[in-house]
Amino acid sequence: MVSSVQSPPQSPPPPKGNRVRAVIRVLGELMITAGLVLLLFVFYVVYVTDLFTARDQASATGRMHDRWQAQQLHPIAEPPPPAHGAGFAQLYLPEFGPDFDFTVLEGTDLKTLARGPGHYTGTAWPGEQGNFAVAGHRIGRGAPFNDLDKLPSCAPIVVETATHWYVYRVLPMGDEVAGWNGHGGDPRCRGVAPIPAPYDQVVGRHIVKPAQGEVIHPVPGLDPAAFPREQLTRLITLTTCNPEFSARERMIIHGVLTKQYPKVAEHPDLRPPELEER
Repeated sequence: MVSSVQSPPQSPPPPKGNRVRAVIRVLGELMITAGLVLLLFVFYVVYVTDLFTARDQASATGRMHDRWQAQQLHPIAEPPPPAHGAGFAQLYLPEFGPDFDFTVLEGTDLKTLARGPGHYTGTAWPGEQGNFAVAGHRIGRGAPFNDLDKLPSCAPIVVETATHWYVYRVLPMGDEVAGWNGHGGDPRCRGVAPIPAPYDQVVGRHIVKPAQGEVIHPVPGLDPAAFPREQLTRLITLTTCNPEFSARERMIIHGVLTKQYPKVAEHPDLRPPELEER
């Protein structure tokens, strides 16, 4: 006689409420993990990349100053243009304090902008007739242009090269153009005024879509071939992402050249007074 083997009794299925609590617990753990990953990413973008950029900026600045010293010892009538990624000018925004200065590199590809502000290749050089255009990050990578939205009209934008200091000033804002009076005769606004046509649509700050590359044209917004160089004024344009933590738009700052100071060999440490403005 063969006896049958009985299967062990099965435990009853867990109550439905327990299953729901288990699912909620798993979802909660996943959300906490995702939140931690996001926090780590933000920390990396905002702080860690700043350290890398500071290191790269120091290196680029040192090499640029070495070239400047060599050029002072052995002047060249027409120095060659900087190599891609090389520093060639120092950018100061006194409005943000005495320590705000960045070496401007040649080019605006991602690798170059990760090391500091970059010059749009093909736009004017500092002090030239045309539009000297520079791009920079707003968050992370040193965040050189984080506070561009706080630059008021007439604020100085100072550019140092091997041979000159150039002082640009932010143009009147769109809502200031009609009644512009130079902020009541503020000395800082000397040389700053709405520029007549064909520059009559160029204002101190505005927001555009990323595809609107015409903002860096010699006459922003217009065909670059329509105006010979001798008809051009001397502008600076700074571009960055807008709003913060987004690349949906671009913030554009336009300034006009108001002064320039040649560097004097007898006084190499002489600096323009505009650097002390606050």
